[in-house]
Amino acid sequence: VTTFKMPENIVSLLDAQVMGPTTEHLSKSHFPEQSFKPKVQIAFQTPPGQCPRSIEIERRRWLYHSLDIARLLASEGIDSNQLIPRHYNPNSTPAIEGEKCPSHLPLKIFDNEDYDCRTPEEWISLGLEPGSHDRKPVPGRALLPTDDVLGHEDPKSQKLIYKWTDVGVLDYDKEMKLYLVHKVDKNGLVCDEEGRPILNGGIIPEG
Repeated sequence: VTTFKMPENIVSLLDAQVMGPTTEHLSKSHFPEQSFKPKVQIAFQTPPGQCPRSIEIERRRWLYHSLDIARLLASEGIDSNQLIPRHYNPNSTPAIEGEKCPSHLPLKIFDNEDYDCRTPEEWISLGLEPGSHDRKPVPGRALLPTDDVLGHEDPKSQKLIYKWTDVGVLDYDKEMKLYLVHKVDKNGLVCDEEGRPILNGGIIPEG
């Protein structure tokens, strides 16, 4: 019976207890948890002395999280704002052999998928959670104009400034080899104009 007898100074004992910070993810997100996990080629059951799969995943996740594509390009002397082709301006853009065209090569010339760890279909499938039929967006970074209105009207305008932006990847076009993305809001969420999460690439039941 004495086991259930509370000490007289129970209040002071509770006040003296110090709890550390929680490891639970308290921030709200529209991205599935598995979409942040890197792909590793390690067996699920590792022999003694080797790095467990869960540890390697966490190490790579922190490594990839520490990398910033804008900073990496800037360290090589590359201005991200100059990567997007613009309308020819004879006052600021050099011509090629007197022709009225800018000295700019399309990105697809340098694109190489030989060493990609996932196919586009695998990236998109990361938005599917077990037991759910709705496909959530997948987190990514895209080089987009800061002015959305002018960016839609004239994406090659000389007035536009392009910056790397956090986006949610909604869909992929196999023929055009282009991703459909949507900018995240100030809270890091991918919402439509009415504040609802964008699911299944933005396609609603009404089509």
